[in-house]
Order: sequence, then C-alpha cells, then structure tokens
Amino acid sequence: MATSDDRFDWYRIVFGDDDLSDPDYPLDHVPKDERKGLISLSAVLLGLVFFAGTMWAGAEVSAAMGFQEMLTAMVVGHIILGAYVALLCAISANAGLTTVLLARYSFGRIGAKWADLLLGGTQVGWFGVTIPMVAIPTATYLGLESATMVGAVILIWGLLHMSTAYFGYDGMEKLSYVAVPFLVIVGLLSIALAAGDAGGIDGLMSQTGGGEMSFGLAVTIVVGTFISAGTQAPNWARFAINSRIAFWAGLIAFLVGNSFLFLSGAVGGTVYDVTPSGDLYEVLVAQGLASVGLIALILNIWTTNDNAAYAFSVAGAEAFEFDRKRPFVIAGCAIGILLALAGADELLLPWLELLGQYIPPLGAVIIADFLLCWRGSVPRMDGVQFTGVRWVGVFAYAAGCLVAILTAGSVLPGVTAPALIPGMAALNGMITAVVVHVVGYYALEETGLLPAHRVHEDADRV
Repeated sequence: MATSDDRFDWYRIVFGDDDLSDPDYPLDHVPKDERKGLISLSAVLLGLVFFAGTMWAGAEVSAAMGFQEMLTAMVVGHIILGAYVALLCAISANAGLTTVLLARYSFGRIGAKWADLLLGGTQVGWFGVTIPMVAIPTATYLGLESATMVGAVILIWGLLHMSTAYFGYDGMEKLSYVAVPFLVIVGLLSIALAAGDAGGIDGLMSQTGGGEMSFGLAVTIVVGTFISAGTQAPNWARFAINSRIAFWAGLIAFLVGNSFLFLSGAVGGTVYDVTPSGDLYEVLVAQGLASVGLIALILNIWTTNDNAAYAFSVAGAEAFEFDRKRPFVIAGCAIGILLALAGADELLLPWLELLGQYIPPLGAVIIADFLLCWRGSVPRMDGVQFTGVRWVGVFAYAAGCLVAILTAGSVLPGVTAPALIPGMAALNGMITAVVVHVVGYYALEETGLLPAHRVHEDADRV
C-alpha cells in the first residue's frame, strides 16, 4: 500500500525539492559564483560534439566528392560552424542565459515559443535517432540478435543517457572528463592505423568520389552535422566565468573537435568497406579493436545524447515557463526512446540537411540582436517587459529560411523548391537573417513602427 511518503518521493524524483532552486537555472541568469572554467566547459562541449553521426557524414561527403575536395568543404564548413557557435557562446556567458531565454529578447515572449519548438523538438528527434547507433552494436556484440532483445537494449541505453542529463551540468561534466580523453586517444589511433592500411597520406588523397554532391551541399552537411546542437551551446556556455572563456571553449569544440570527428569518419570510410560507412565501431572492428570500439561508441553516443536531453529540458522549461528541468528531461527522453524503437535512426542524413537550413537563421538573429542592437549588454529579465512577438526578429528569421530554401532547392527532404540562389544554404540564410534584422530594427523598431520590449529605467544590465 502506497503512503504519502512514497508519493512525495516520486514527486521529488520528477520535480526536485520544492525548497531548493534548480541548480541549472533554466529560467534565470546563472549567478557569477556558479560559473565554470575553460577545462570544464571545453570538456562538456567536446563531449557534445564527439558524435558518431558526424563520422557518417564525413564518410558520405568524402565518398561523394573525393578526399581532397572533402577536406576543403570540411574546413569551410567548420570555420562557419566554429565562428557561429563561438559567438553564441560568448553572448550566452555574458548574459548567463540559455538559447531559448536569449530568444525571448530577439523574438518576444510568445515568439520565443517557436525557438522552444524548433530547438527542443529537433533535440528530442536527435535523441531518438542516436540511441540505436549504440544499442544495435551493443546487442550485436553481446549476441542479442532478436528484435525483442534489441528493443530492450534501446530502452536501457535511453534510460542511461537520460540519467546524466537528469543531474544537469554536473552529471554531464563528470562523464565528459572520462569520455573525452579516451575518445581522443582512440580516434588518433584509428586514424593512424587507417592511414597505414591506405598506404600513407598519398593513398588517402588519391581517393576520388562519385561526383554526385555539390560543394554547397557538402558545406551545408558539414554545418548541419552540429548546427542545431551548436545553437544550443549557450545552454552550457552560460556557465562560463566570462565571455572570452566561452568563446574559446566553443571554438575548440566546434572547429577543432567536430573537424576531428568528421575527418575520422572520412578516413575510415575511405579505407574500410563497412556499413554504415565511416562508422566508429565498425571501423575499429575492421582494425581488430572490437572491444575498444564498443567502449568508444558507448561514450561517444552517451556524451552527445545526454546533452540533447538537457537541451530539450531547458527548452521545455521556457515553453511552459516552469522553473524545473527534470520533468522535461523525463518526458522528452520517453518520446525519444519511442522514436528509437520506431526506427528513427534511418533519417540521420536527411535530418542533418534539414537542420542545416532552418536552425542557422535563428542563431544568426540572436547574434545580430545582441551584438548590433543590444550592443553586447542586455538588461536582466526581471527588468524587461517583453512584448508578445518581436516582429523584426520573426521577419528576419523567415527571410533567412526562405533564402536557405531557395539556395538548397529543398523545403523538406523529398519536397523540392526552385534553386534560384547560388552558394551555401546555411551561410546565405545566416547572412540574410542578420541583414534583415539589423535593417528592420533601425527602420521599423527604433522609429516606433513595430512594437519593442519595454526596459525599466532602473533595470540592471549584464
């Protein structure tokens, strides 16, 4: 028979202790005495970007373009990605706010709900896409081949991925301190073995592709590998001691770390005939390192997926204006596990292309708003009366998405549009969003033609 104490325990598991604030501050500025240093933040962000799906994308681009052309697309794409994320990280550290709370300033209290849906929803999907990437190899390694057993392993890994997100930044930090050094060592070893099997660097560089991928699409895929997660990077960068540390941590993770994973996948896919091409575990199996490969894959997926769970939890907290993240960790992970059981992992590359079009303009609006409109210093949230919809930001985002669509020639995977604009969809969309937002701000908002937030005269700035 259940007692009131039993019910209280379940309530506390889901919602936390009512007498204590959420230590991750999902609806508030992170206090200065809760900030972290470069090593801590870099470890968490590197754990985020160390993701096997990036290796799949690297192998896919290399097979389509050839190794040398892939290198060019990789460098261009990661410079765009790294600069974009580093700026967002610096902004978030200055304000001490998550991405979706930053979006309140750029899009309004109601307009920010679109950011909640877009960023939170994509991360729930990401959670579901990636669980089978570790669950299926685990089941295969253990000889659990039946659909029932594979489903059970998916459930177990989903719950484990949820567990570190449940404990917030501190839980993810501890896991990253273990995972990141191990993954760097294994990655370097695998690249060295693959280069040896290919006959050296010359053997890798001589690989030619099928020619079916344009340079713009390749860069969009490079950017899309982590543009959604990169737009979420403020969720962790807000804990940085200052904006300089946040900027460098973002650059280390998304320029250096993501390039390392992308290159590893391209090398593995070039040398070894495995499925999926460039897959971390399958490549290490081909190199005679199956046990090491499984451990690396477990850590690789875990450090990414707990970040995804954390991201959709703070988006949920903002959407419902509820100051606890744990209920949204649990609910989002449950949905993600159901997606994984339904076979969502087959949608990875189309998912990346979609993210590369629709996420960058949102982050670009936030960057333009904070650097050019707020001049790098925003009032604290309790000193702002937020307008419902800040139309300047909404119009800028819509314009950026439209340009990205007309550049990529695609609305959704399988739904085409005229490709009227040359160049790279992600970059074109970001530039358009910045220009429209800045012009709209000075032409429409500063002149009083469109509504703006009301800032209290005595509001403190951060």
